[in-house]
Order: sequence, then C-alpha cells, then structure tokens
Amino acid sequence: MDKPKVVLGVSGGIAAYKACELLRRLTESGHDVRVVPTDSALHFVGAATWSALSGNPVSTEVWDDVHEVPHVRIGQQADLVVVAPATADMLAKAAHGLADDLLTNTLLTARCPVVFAPAMHTEMWEHPATQENVATLRRRGAVVIEPAVGRLTGVDTGKGRLPEPAEIFEVCRRVLARGVTEPDLKGRHVVVSAGGTREPLDPVRFLGNRSSGKQGYALARTAAARGARVTLIAANTGLPDPAGVDVVQVGTAVQLREAVLKAAPEADAVVMAAAVADFRPATYAAGKIKKRDGQEPEPIVLVRNPDILAEISTDRVRPGQVIVGFAAETDDVLANGRKKLERKGCDLLVVNEVGERKTFGSEENEAVVLGADGSETPVPHGPKEALAETVWDLVTRRLG
Repeated sequence: MDKPKVVLGVSGGIAAYKACELLRRLTESGHDVRVVPTDSALHFVGAATWSALSGNPVSTEVWDDVHEVPHVRIGQQADLVVVAPATADMLAKAAHGLADDLLTNTLLTARCPVVFAPAMHTEMWEHPATQENVATLRRRGAVVIEPAVGRLTGVDTGKGRLPEPAEIFEVCRRVLARGVTEPDLKGRHVVVSAGGTREPLDPVRFLGNRSSGKQGYALARTAAARGARVTLIAANTGLPDPAGVDVVQVGTAVQLREAVLKAAPEADAVVMAAAVADFRPATYAAGKIKKRDGQEPEPIVLVRNPDILAEISTDRVRPGQVIVGFAAETDDVLANGRKKLERKGCDLLVVNEVGERKTFGSEENEAVVLGADGSETPVPHGPKEALAETVWDLVTRRLG
C-alpha cells in the first residue's frame, strides 16, 4: 500500500529544532514525509538535516524543479499538512491567503486536513490579530492546537511554547485516521475531567482510587484532533499534557468541582471521565497519624463529597449543552448504569466493568454508552482512543 503522504511545514521559530523529532516519529510510523521549510526556518535547521531525516528533497522556493510545478503538486498530493512550529507570521499569512513562498503556496492548494502547531511568545499569541487569525483558520476547518505553557526563549515563560513532538504526532495520527477535512468539533469548547481525586487524611496519607487518567486524556486528545478547544481538568495523573489542550491540575474532589463549575458554563459539552471520590475524611490531621503500641487506631469518619455530575446536569447554564458521565461498576453493570443515568440526569453515561486487572491503568477499555433516550452503544474491547471516538461521535450528534 502507498504510504500516507505528509507535508511537514516548518516556519522560522526557535522551536524548529523540535520538528526533527516530529519528523522522525512520522517517518518511523510509516509515513512518506516531505519537509517544506521557510527561508527563516533554515536559519535554525539546515536543509541537509531535513533531507536526511525524511529521505526526500527539500525545497523552499516555487522556482525549484519548476517542471514538476511544486507549488501546486505538493499540496494536491498530500494526505495531511502539518505546520510545526507555526509562527504568528505564518498564521497571519495562512489566514489571509498569502502565497509568497513554497509553504504558503502548499497551504493554498492543499485539500487535505491541515494542522497548525503554534509557537511564539505569550504576548504574540494573545494579541487580538493572532487570535482573529486563529479563529479564521479554525472556522475554515484547520486544526490549530493550543500552544503549551512553559519556558520560552531567554528567561520568559508563559503560554506559547510548542507542544511536545510526541503529542503533536498523536494529533496528526488521529486526524489522519479520521480521514476527513472538516473537523466536526470545530468552534466547540469541551471540558474533560480525568484521573482520580485524592482526599488527604494527614500530610502523608490520602484516600484515593486506581484511576490512571488515560481514558480522560484519550478523550481530550481526540477532541483536539477533531477541532475542539479543550479544557482538561486533571486529577493526580502524572501524564504529559496533551497537545492543544488547556490543562487545569487539581487534587481533591472539592477542587475538581470548583474547576468544573468554572469551565462548564462556556462549554458545549462536558465529559466527566475522572474517578471522583464519593467520600472524604471528616477531619484532617495536621500531623502524621502515629501508630501507638497496644492501641487500635481511631476510626476514620467519612463525609460525602459533592456530586459534581448531578450538579452540572441539573443546573445547566448553556442551552443545548451535552453532559457525559462515567460509571465504573463491578456487578450488574448495565442495570446499575441505567439507575445511575436516571439519577444523575446526564445525556450519556459510559458504563464499564472495573476491577484490579480491568480498565484501570490499562491502554484498552470496553464499555457500553447508555443514552438518556434509551439508546445503548456497545464499544468492544480495544484502545481507549476508540472509545473516545465513539463518545465524541455520540456527543456531536446531540450537538447538532
């Protein structure tokens, strides 16, 4: 079979060196990659490097190999175009249809999915001109992933850092797998919770659960690849931030509730994949609880945590908002799931059987998605991203 053809556009930012790692991941996973750098990008990484890593010639000018009409053919033949890093200048040119070099010509002729991975200083990313250009590109169907927060050039830190190449690769892989040029979640804002809350007993101990957060992260990555603006509320996962996702770190159920209630009013959909502790200790010991010889420990008194899923399902601020819950069951899975769906008042409930060797920490999952309309959508055992795709398929139908 022919290898999927990917065009890797590289614009002139200091993060251009990171695109080498993205290129390696694309080629090693079986993609035929053509690198199209701008002249400015070659000040950071030379053409010989791109050619050696991709196994294909590198051009920056429309006048190179004129008989092959490269300014038209490269875009026409591509299955995916990804620009990483995408500078503020490149986003502006793409949004306004300028074509003054080979890369911008390629963007104009491409009829395949296009992904931009921005990288720039925080002030440039937040400037109204850049934000309008990003909105224009997203409205036209391009996937513009949110930049990461972290160290920039010099001593500066903030939002504008290029996401890690491994995470950009995951976005590209998901976009290619869908094979559509129009992201169905473009213009949508979604909130996803992930991980497991921890309720502290004392400075060194807590009540927790086995949730790894991998399913929630798969949901966040998939939504970003489908064009959504994603807020991921992560509880104690230790996982790398997905590319193109705004991550809010929390620890306890109360903190998770605060973050969800803050983000939910502006969201088109909320997916509560986090395992939220039902109870927390009634009191917190300021010092470590000591083991005393000949004495049994004092009983731990628990109190209920807030029911976040029921709360946001009942008090919906945004009309047409879709809310999805998760139910981890150990017996009578579907019967208990139906009862929980009715009790919580959400639109969809993902029900799966859990146990010591099931679901938690695994790369795979198996579930049934129950709908408030009486529907049942089984998802066979497979990668967690497959379940994520099914969930977003069902959400987009309800969003209209």
